[in-house]
Amino acid sequence: MSDLISYGFLTPPAVFILLSLIGGLLALRWRGFGIALVILSTAALYAAAMPGVASYLLQQVEAGIPDGADLNAAQAIVVLGAGVHFGDGAAEPDTLGPQSLERVVYAAKAYRSLHLPVAVSGGRVLSSQTAEAALMRAELERDFAVPVAWSDDRSRTTYENAVNTAQLLAADRIVTVVLVTHAWHMPRALWAFARVGLKPLPWPAPRNFVRLRRIDDFLPSIAALHDSSFALHEMIGAAYYRLRY
Repeated sequence: MSDLISYGFLTPPAVFILLSLIGGLLALRWRGFGIALVILSTAALYAAAMPGVASYLLQQVEAGIPDGADLNAAQAIVVLGAGVHFGDGAAEPDTLGPQSLERVVYAAKAYRSLHLPVAVSGGRVLSSQTAEAALMRAELERDFAVPVAWSDDRSRTTYENAVNTAQLLAADRIVTVVLVTHAWHMPRALWAFARVGLKPLPWPAPRNFVRLRRIDDFLPSIAALHDSSFALHEMIGAAYYRLRY
């Protein structure tokens, strides 16, 4: 139930589809209001699915990443989980999802460049059998030859990533960390880690740029809706975190 009513439920496409359905039902009783709600929610869904709008929203979120961070003072690298492919609990094990794999690649590059100890953070999500941290650790050590010094396999949110990682690193008096995550997730992650007393530094991740060059940038696509969902999730999440924590 907590996942159902989380702030993620307020982001597209769920919220726009829900409003369209509500509008259709209301139109049976209050025709004008119901039709207006359907039109507005459908228009919002269309806008969110436009590549031009999606890239603009992502750019607004990523504007919160500070430029020119000095990584010389860093003491450790922290990589955050981003989902898994669910296995069947028997013959087919859980594996890292595509975004988690991207972050593992970023973390490996950070390790090759900085030669700092690595921490992985991410617990079990939904019906997964294995924690994200365990899967990331196995991937880093097996396929990238990157040793993992700390593993937090309890976190289910970005704020929990920060709290639990800070506890793990406290024993070694580590405060300044290089944070590895996607650019659209970086501002909220930086805020959360700073909130618990760490000094997080962003590891460069590919950023997004506004696309307004082709007619396709104004035509809806699943990929753009996916990106808009991430951007709006982070905007709402940033406000939610500041109110809650």
